[in-house]
This record gives sequence, C-alpha cells and structure tokens, in this order.
Amino acid sequence: MLNFTYYTPTKVAFGKGSVDRLGELLKEQGATKVLLHYGGGSAERSGLLGRVRRILDAEGIAYVELGGVVPNPRLSLVYKGIELCKAEGVDFLLAVGGGSVIDSAKAIGYGVANDFDVWDIYDFKAKPTACLPVGAIVTIAAAGSEMSNSAVITKDEGGIKRGSNFDISRPKFAIMDPELTMTLPAYQTACGCADILMHTMERYLNHGDSMELTDALAEGLMRTVIRNAHILMEQPDNYEARAEILWASSLSHNGLTGCGTDGGDWASHRLEHEIGGMFDVAHGAGLTAVWGSWARYVYSYSPDRFEKLAVRVLGVEPRESQEATILAGIEAMEDFYRSIGMPTNMHELGIDPTPEQIGELAEKCSITAKDHLGTVRVLQKADMEAIYRRAAGMEPNRQ
Repeated sequence: MLNFTYYTPTKVAFGKGSVDRLGELLKEQGATKVLLHYGGGSAERSGLLGRVRRILDAEGIAYVELGGVVPNPRLSLVYKGIELCKAEGVDFLLAVGGGSVIDSAKAIGYGVANDFDVWDIYDFKAKPTACLPVGAIVTIAAAGSEMSNSAVITKDEGGIKRGSNFDISRPKFAIMDPELTMTLPAYQTACGCADILMHTMERYLNHGDSMELTDALAEGLMRTVIRNAHILMEQPDNYEARAEILWASSLSHNGLTGCGTDGGDWASHRLEHEIGGMFDVAHGAGLTAVWGSWARYVYSYSPDRFEKLAVRVLGVEPRESQEATILAGIEAMEDFYRSIGMPTNMHELGIDPTPEQIGELAEKCSITAKDHLGTVRVLQKADMEAIYRRAAGMEPNRQ
C-alpha cells in the first residue's frame, strides 16, 4: 500500500427531488450571479431548465445563460463563456448536464480566474491558481466530473482533445437525482456505463502496490455497474438501477478506487482522447473500441491484476493457465460491451481510419503523453500506433 491523500470537497445532494435544494446550496456558496451552463435541447424539453430558472427567480439569484455544449466540449464555447462571465460579473458557474457541460464550466472557471489563455493549461504551458466556483446538476451518469478534478476540452482547430487535473476545479456541490437520467437514450446510457467502468479499471489495472480494501471497493463497483447496466437496457425507467449507476459514476472518478495504489494506467483514456478529437465520437464508445486492443498488448506486464479482474469481477473460472484466464477475462469484458451495444473495435465504432490517420493519432498521443504513456506497460509512440492499428483491424489483435 502506498501513501495517499484523499480529497473530496464536493457536497452531494442525492435522490428524488434533490433539485429543490438548489437555492439552499447556492446561498451556502454566497452566489449572487450565476452562469447557467447547459448543452442542447434535452434539458429544456424535459422541463429541467425551466425548473432551475424558477428556483433562481424565487431565491432572488441573478443569472445569465450559455447553452450549446456538445460532447467533446469545444474551446470556442469556453472562450464565449469566459467573456460572458467577465462582462456580466458572474461569481458562480452552474452546470446542468453531464460531464461535457461540467468540464466546460470548469474550463470557463479557469479562464475567468486566471490572467492567461485558458488553453495554456491544456497545452501544458501554465497551471491555474484559481477557478470560479462550480456547481452541478447531473443529468448523465458517466464522467464523474461532478466530484473529480478533471476537465477535458477539445480545441476546435485540429481537433486536439486534452484534459486537466487540478483540485481547485472540483465542484462545490453536485445535485444528483436518478430520475433526471431516465430519459437518456439507451446508447447514451451504455456509453455512460462504459465510461464508469473504465474510470475504475484504469485505476484497478495498475503496476504497483495495491490496497485490499481499495480493490474490494473497485471490484464491487464494477460488478454493480455491469449488473445494473443490463437492467437498464431492458428497464430504462428502473429507479434503483439508475441510482446505482449514478452513484457509481461519482465514486469511480473521485479518487476512492485509487487510494493506496500507483494511481493507475490511463493509457486507454489518452488513446481515446485522440480518437474523440479526430472523429468526434462518444467518449464511452471510443474507450470500449480501443480497450481490448490495449489490454491484449499489455496484460503480460501485470498479469496478476488482469487475472483478478477476470475472476473477481467478470466471474471467469480459472483456466489451465494464468494467461488463458486473463484472455478469457478480456473476452468476457468485450462480450459485456457488445451486450449493451458498445463497440469493441474502430469499425464497430463506425470509423475506419487510414494508415495516415493512424499515424496522426499516434503522433498526437505521443506529444500529449510526452512520448511515454501508461504504467502497466510504458508505451512509446510505436506502441501507441500498434494499438491503434489493432483496434482498426490492420494487425492481428494479440499480445
């Protein structure tokens, strides 16, 4: 077990009707003028935005609005948000939506509170010293951004997708009502479940010391997600299943499932970021499309961890060899992905990159990772390209 610091300052209001606590939570933060930040029309059509506006009006809290956040949130909208907040004297950011909206709000918060181009943070040229406070009303169980220090933004020019991780951006509060997630299409629900699993697996499949309790928490979370994902494919309005998945999304990415470990690998996320930046695919689907190729490429460097995943999480009976058990576990995870409609390669994702595009993906990933990526097996540019080629069906998908 390694030393660790566990920091989770976000106040969570969870359950039916928790949106009604919005005024109370904003007043606790001393908010006087709010940026109401959201995505497309679903929050409006569902009546959620109208409900939020009525609460703000009743509490006497002024607000301005900025919609238009898309999956893989864009830097151009972040810039608009920064200008709007400065012009209007906004002192609190309220994100109504999923991880993309929350990440966009965090980036706006950085841009307002620091005297440099916000992209400098994502281009590794500057570190923020402050962030305008953020609160979230969560409508999608997926990214866990409502309790994490992460924010991923895509630069419009060149499709460069990069993340930041600074504790000062952790939301002050998160309102989480499982009923708000019931109207999600099955594909978005499945993408969210995949993202939650990946946030946990990235930490679980590590190459260092581990902690028994942390492992048990991670394993239980993954089993819970798999079980309830199946339920939601058949019963999208099942409140208990929605609640389990929504809470798992927060716990998977607030640091809990990485306590006492080396922090995990994160290569699959970095590899997917470049796919998402180039092809604008759903993050969860991009992750499942590349994960199996990554897993087969690296498993021999941390076989005990992959074996535990197979046996303890996926229910694989031990085979004649450790390697056989591991490979059966990887296949079982891919079977689960397919069972909820997620891709396990790029073709199933709906993209067939050219060799030149594969080279560009690897080049961008190498630059972002400073030419080495992951901890289970440290990947150089050639390794990244090999994994992309396998995920694209250009090479046999084996260790």
